[in-house]
Amino acid sequence: MENDNYFKNKNVLITGGAGFLGSSLAKKLVLLGAHVTILDAMFPLYGGNAFNLKPIEDKIEFIEGDIRNKELMDTVVSGKDIIYNFAAQISYIDSKDDPFTDLDFNGKGHLTVLESARAHAPQARILFSSSRMVYGRILTTPVAETHPTEPLSLYGIHKLLAEKYYKYYAHTFGMDTVSVRIPNPYGPGQQMKHNKYSIVGWFVRQAMEGKEITIFGDGSQERDYLYIDDIVDAFIELTKYGVAGEVYNIGTQERMTFEGMVDAILAEVGSGVKKYIPWPESYEKNETGNYVADTTKIEQITHWKPSVGLKEGIARMVAYYKENKEQYW
Repeated sequence: MENDNYFKNKNVLITGGAGFLGSSLAKKLVLLGAHVTILDAMFPLYGGNAFNLKPIEDKIEFIEGDIRNKELMDTVVSGKDIIYNFAAQISYIDSKDDPFTDLDFNGKGHLTVLESARAHAPQARILFSSSRMVYGRILTTPVAETHPTEPLSLYGIHKLLAEKYYKYYAHTFGMDTVSVRIPNPYGPGQQMKHNKYSIVGWFVRQAMEGKEITIFGDGSQERDYLYIDDIVDAFIELTKYGVAGEVYNIGTQERMTFEGMVDAILAEVGSGVKKYIPWPESYEKNETGNYVADTTKIEQITHWKPSVGLKEGIARMVAYYKENKEQYW
């Protein structure tokens, strides 16, 4: 992929670019010859971490700023060929307790970026990181993009709202937008300070600290746990081949249970224990049921397929945090 000329000398903006998704993508784009600008507000609990960008800090432009700042966004998007809009409020749990902040970031923030791009970078390819949470309760698996979207959280509702914005701007203004529905992402570079973003990341920390990992119910619920390298490869492929105005699932189809994920972490770390408890009411209302993505749509237009299984991904993740723990705890 390093020989791919598509990104060579392209001017690229990544919002939320010091976070897990953005920084991982930035490293790949630098290898591919892109001119990368990172915009990140660096809010303490949202995942922005300067250490994530350290390997490429002399090869990128970094701007500390907020996507809700229209004047700033007008300047930042100007002249960009590709925009990855990853800045977000990251917790579906917090969206219930602080709904206006979630709407402000995950609704207004994305509308601000789109309006700035419409005026100052109308030809840019824009890729938005959405979530499997837009589907709500799962009726049939594997889950295709045509599955009903009835989100069970305000986070999911606002992700779906943003998807509608991107589709509208493609249809109405001819803008080149693509949305990607991501399941449970994990890997090196995730924030590890709290449990509101990555369940895999938080459990890795709990295990590394020899603590108890709590499993709600019997742990039989299935999930797609998608390793960061596979996510980045999907971003790359959809940037090149995604159809404007469309939304795409990515996922593993590994059919891994929640309990299986916990067992894989405990086996790799070698410490920690698991405990089963009943579903708390606040979580049960947001439980979607088994989720396995149907990735036929992306596979029909690209060569993308996930290549990192959960056990291998966890091994890489644990090795990374053992070496860099002080940068993330």
